[in-house]
Amino acid sequence: MNVAKSGYRVFSANSSAACTELAKKITESVVPHTIGQTRVDVKESVRGQTIFIIQTIPRDVNTAIMELLVMAYALKTSCAKNIIGVIPYFPYSKQCKMRKRGSIVCKLLASMLAKAGLTHIITMDLHQKEIQGFFSFPVDNLRASPFLIQYIQEEIPLYRNAIIVAKSPAAAKRAQSYAERLRLGLAVIHGEAQCSESDMADGRHSPPCVRNTTGHTGLELPLMMAKEKPPITVVGDVGERIAIIVDDIIDDVGDFVAAAEILKERGAYKIYIMATHGLLSADAPRLIEESAIDEVVVTNTVPHEVQKLQCPKIKTVDVSMILAEAIRRIHNGESMAYLFRNITVDD
Repeated sequence: MNVAKSGYRVFSANSSAACTELAKKITESVVPHTIGQTRVDVKESVRGQTIFIIQTIPRDVNTAIMELLVMAYALKTSCAKNIIGVIPYFPYSKQCKMRKRGSIVCKLLASMLAKAGLTHIITMDLHQKEIQGFFSFPVDNLRASPFLIQYIQEEIPLYRNAIIVAKSPAAAKRAQSYAERLRLGLAVIHGEAQCSESDMADGRHSPPCVRNTTGHTGLELPLMMAKEKPPITVVGDVGERIAIIVDDIIDDVGDFVAAAEILKERGAYKIYIMATHGLLSADAPRLIEESAIDEVVVTNTVPHEVQKLQCPKIKTVDVSMILAEAIRRIHNGESMAYLFRNITVDD
C-alpha cells in the first residue's frame, strides 16, 4: 500500500505476482514508497481518501474479479471518498453483444463493479468502444498504440519497407490508424475458414427455423439467404515486404497463424503481430513457435511470463508509464486530453 503526501493510496490486488510487479512499476512514477498487497479488511483509515486498486487479470479470471469486488466493497464500507479501479485488460470484453440466448456478460460485470463501490475505471483498449456506455460512472479507455508504434520504429529494422495488415475487414479501421501514423501502406485479409464473430452476434438463429404445419402459421417472412464465405484473399501488395498484423487481443492464435501463412504465400518475408492484450491461452506459445510468425509483441496488461518462457518469439512492451500518468492526472484534477493526443476514434 502506498501512502502519498497528498492523501491518496494505491492498492495492489493479490491475484498474481505480475499484478504486484505492474503495480510497483506504476507507483515508481507516482509515489516513492514501497507497494504492498491488501487483504479483504482495511488495516488503516481510508476515510475521505481517493483509492486506486490495481488489478491485472490472470488465467483465473473469476477469482480476480471476485477479489476486486470484495476489495472495492471493503473500501466503500470504510468510507473511502473515491474508489478507482485500474484494470488494464477488462475481462469478458468480447462478450459485449447478444449471441443467440446468451447474456451480455460485460454489461453484467459493469453493474457489479458499480454496486461494489467503484466510482471510476482506468482501462486500456476495450474490445469495443461502446462498452463505456455500460457503466454508470466515468471510464478512461487509454490506448497502447503509441507504445507499439514506438516499438515498430525502434525495434523493427527497415520498418519503412513494412505494410500494416488487418487480419479481417473488422480490424481494418485499427490497422488504418497505425498505417496513417507510420506513413505505411495497408493490406486487408478478406475471407475466413470459420464463422466470424459477427455471424453469431445477434441471435439470427433463434428461435430455430421449424415450420409448424398445424394451426395458425403466423406471418410468412421472406427466406433469409445464408452467407457464403469468399475464398481467402489479400487486398494489397505484401510481396517482398515486412507484414505487421495489428489487433487489440491475441488469445486463440489460430487466425493469426493462418493469416501468417497466407502472407508468406503472397511474398511477405517477415511477419510481426502487434496486440495490446496477450492472453495467449491454450497451446498458443507452441503454435506461434511452429508458425511462420517471426515475432509477437504484446503489452504487460495481462500476465504472460509463462508463455514467454515457452516461446522466445513473444516480446513485451511496458505500458505502466501511461497508467501512472493517468493516476496522477485524475488525482490532481488535470485534463486527460494529453494522453489521447494524436489518437483517432478508430484506434
